[in-house]
This record gives sequence, C-alpha cells and structure tokens, in this order.
Amino acid sequence: MTLVIAIIILALIFDYINGFHDAANSIATVVSTKVLTPFQAVLWAAMFNMVAFWVFKDHTVANTISKTVTKDFITLPVILSGLIAAIIWNLATWWYGIPSSSSHTLIGGFAGAALTHAIMQHGWGISWSKVVESSIIIQIILFIFLAPIIGMVISMFITIVTVMRNIWLRIAIIAIATTLTFFMFDNFEQANQLKKVRKFMKMDQFEKTELNAQEKLNVNPNDSAALADYASAKAKLDRAIPNYEKIKVLVKEYDKLGAEKIAQTVYDQGLLKHIEVSRLRDQVRNANNYLIHEAMAIEDEAIAREFKIEKKETEKYDIPIAQYLKKEISLDSTIKALRNIYYIYDQNLVKVRKKLTDFHIENEFKKELIKADNNEIAWGLVFVAIFFCLVYLYVEKIRTPSAYRMANMFKRLQLFSSAAFSIGHGGNDAQKVMGIIGAALIASGQIQDFESLPFWVPLACYAAIGLGTLSGGWKIVKTMGTKITKVTPLEGVAAETAGAFTLFFTGQMGIPVSTTHTITGSIIGVGATKRLSAVRWGVTINLIWAWILTIPISALLAALAYFIVSKFH
Repeated sequence: MTLVIAIIILALIFDYINGFHDAANSIATVVSTKVLTPFQAVLWAAMFNMVAFWVFKDHTVANTISKTVTKDFITLPVILSGLIAAIIWNLATWWYGIPSSSSHTLIGGFAGAALTHAIMQHGWGISWSKVVESSIIIQIILFIFLAPIIGMVISMFITIVTVMRNIWLRIAIIAIATTLTFFMFDNFEQANQLKKVRKFMKMDQFEKTELNAQEKLNVNPNDSAALADYASAKAKLDRAIPNYEKIKVLVKEYDKLGAEKIAQTVYDQGLLKHIEVSRLRDQVRNANNYLIHEAMAIEDEAIAREFKIEKKETEKYDIPIAQYLKKEISLDSTIKALRNIYYIYDQNLVKVRKKLTDFHIENEFKKELIKADNNEIAWGLVFVAIFFCLVYLYVEKIRTPSAYRMANMFKRLQLFSSAAFSIGHGGNDAQKVMGIIGAALIASGQIQDFESLPFWVPLACYAAIGLGTLSGGWKIVKTMGTKITKVTPLEGVAAETAGAFTLFFTGQMGIPVSTTHTITGSIIGVGATKRLSAVRWGVTINLIWAWILTIPISALLAALAYFIVSKFH
C-alpha cells in the first residue's frame, strides 16, 4: 500500500509538472498576443480542457499509455520508475524552457522500466517485442515528426486563406475545405466503429490466439495443446467473419440508421449470439476480482498458481450462463451453479448478481457504436467555419473595414481558436495521469478496472495540472509565444486553429501525438508564411533535438530508476 501511495503522489507531481509543459501550449499564443492576461488564459484553457470530457467519448491517451507495455510486465515498481524518469526529464526541459512532450516522456519511461524489469527477470535474450508493443512505439516515433509538419502545413494554409483580399474566394475555399474535412471525419467514424465491432466480437483475440498457436506448431507440429488452440480459434473466427460482414453493411448506414436501430437489427438477426455467453462470463469473472488476481499474479508466485486454476475453472462458467441466458434456470440457480464451479466471494455476490441481471448484449453493442460517434466534433468544425465566415462578412462587408476593426476581430477570434485547441489538448492529454493512477490501483488490487476509478482521481489530476500552469510554465510560454517567431493575433488564430485541427484529426485516427509538437509546428508555419527568416531556426532545431532525445533519455533514466527501486522492493 505504501508503494501505491508513493505512485499516486508522484503521479500528481508529474501532472503538476505537466502543467509547466503541455498546459502552457494552450495559452502561449493567446498570452503573447496580449488577448488575455496569463491568469485569464489559464482559467480559459482549464475550462475548455474540462469540456473535452463531453466531446471525446474514448480516453485514447490513457489507453495508449497502458498498451505501450504488455500487461505481463506492468508492475508497481515499473510504474514508479517510469514516473521518476518522466519527472526528472520534464523538470530538466522546463528549466531550459524547452517544450518537450510529457506524453513521450511518460511512454519512454514506462518502456525503459519495463524492458529493464524483463531483462532482470529473463536475461538479455528476451525479445523487446514481447515487452513493449513495437507497432505503437514506431507510430509514436513517426508522429514526433509528422505532427508538427501537419500543424505547420495547416497553419500556413489558414494564414494564406485568411489574408486573401477577395472575401468571396476566401469563403469558397473555407466551404470546400470544411466539406472535405466533414466527409473525412465521417470516414474516421466508420473506421473506428468497425474497429470496435471487431474487438467487441473478439475477432482480434481469435486472430492472436490463432497466430500464437501457429507459431508454436511451426516449432513443434505435434504440440497437441497448440493444435487444439489453433482449431478452436480458427473455428470461432470462421463463425465471426460472416456476422461481421453483415454488421459492416449496417455500420456504413450509421448516419441514417443510428446506433439504436443498428444494435436492435444486429440483435434480432442473432449476429452476436456466438459471443454472448463468453462476454457475460468475462463480466462475472471480473466482478469476482479476476482482473485484480491477474494483475497481482505478475509479482506473486502463489497468486499466479491460484490464478492459473481460476482461469481454467471459470471457463466452465459458460454452461450455467448459457442456461441462464436461455431462461432455462433462475438467477439464484445460476449463482449457485457458478459458486459450485469456482468460489465467488461473499462480498462480490451483489456485483455478480448485478452483472447477470443488467446484462443485455444489444445495449452493450450500442454503447460501443456511440463511443466512436464523432458527430459533435464534425458538426463543431462546421459551426466554427460558418462562424468565422459570418465574422469576416460582418467586419469587411457590413461594417466599414479598418485596421483597428480587423485587429479587434482577430483578437476576439483568438478566444475561439484557443478554446478549440484547449479542447483538443484536454481530449489528448488530460487522461494520462488518471490512467497511471488507475493502473497502479488495479495492479495493487484496490479497484477492479478503470470504470471503478474513484471520483477523487480526475478531480486531483485536473487540480494538479491547473496549479502547474499557474505556477511555473512561463518559461515555455515565452519560448512558444515569442522565441520561435513573433505572433500577431491573426497568426495566433491560424496557429491555434491548425493545432486544434491536428489534434482532432490524429485523435480520430487513434494516433497518440504531442500537443507540444503540434502547436510548435503550427507556430513555425505562421512564421514561415511571412518569410522563412521570420522563424528563429536555431531555437527550432534545439526543440527538434529535445523531441528526438525525449523517449530514449526517459527510457535510460527509467532503467536506472528501476534498478535502484528493485533493490528496495
């Protein structure tokens, strides 16, 4: 319990330091253009960070960080070491006013600590691909460069369009760009929904089991267990694919049918019957501390032996659960049968009963479709585009245009662009420390899953990041707002809008990017639009070096931290 408390304290300290870095990105341009005072800007950014909770339905950042390391190597010392490394690097870059990525710092720290843990347990021969998810790491490294480039290109486009003298041509270009963006986000929505459908139907799990069994058979063709696993996974996958293809046709009509109609049709056609029993079985298992035991089994051999038995025996839950779903036996008889197979703790009986009574696969499927629904974001972009066009028309056609009115217009528009960027920032970054604390509470057996996260966790995380912004981020605000290039209100609008769009765009693709890198690229873009010499490239090159070095240095610091922590654990 002492280690858990230490992790929570360090996580909140990291969140506080994160305020020096990432929260400063949201307010750098609006402060440097003097549209808001620093205190007003902090309150403005914090408010729209909170709005992100209602805009982004999936906590993608927390999920990405949790998936960076395979769960067999996530332990409390690994989490602690990753946090220590992240704090050290964030403090170092803050001291020199370098806007490095807190997300990348954390990912590098976790990866480094987990790899060190794996080497100390299994020796140097262990494959790093078994410890970390290489596809996620490669994607993150790739977008260290792509995110600022995307932000830079978009900010240059926005700046060029904004300064066009022909207002009707400007509005026409905005209309075309907005229409293309809307259809692009519609495609993202469909792709995300189909991805969730595959996961809901356990197709990814079946494919992984089949692949692992095939690898074992390549080594030993007579491995009976591998043969059984391969045959079972292939049979399940063959049964799921035709159902998935039928659901795919319905999902393509999502905007017309809606989540409720699709879920009802899928349920009525029996397309989810093949996973209904196993899904409820997993929920019953989890209500009886199954995931907690799985997490604790990583470090405790006695729990690991018992968990192996629990895993095998609770597979037999399928028989009474199938009977219950067919209404062949009552709720009480089902619980009695489950307890006879593998003991359900008395304190968990209420939770198990609730899982059984509340379960309806149609409703669960509908929730998954709704999670990927991005209508609020897509129509929000349309609203912003229409609003900007109306403002341009009012200032330039209805009122007599003047330099003073144009300057005031962009100062007011910057409030909206900074709000949009803060929403994107909140949707991408605000969840990561919640994810860390949640992982620590699960690994220690304090809670069952992220849905059980106590209310004080998000409250504490938001308070910590807000206090960090208030008390220490001004070195980075200065770097972002003045050292890269001098930013005017017009350029602030372009940079923040480009940054916001990039965050929404990559978020819809499920790609973890750094808000730091994104806004930096956007600011470079508005500076380069004036002339290339307007950008202080010496400062920019130093920033790029910091971005490149963040993950490896954090990983090395975490390796050293884990080596020390393991001596006392």
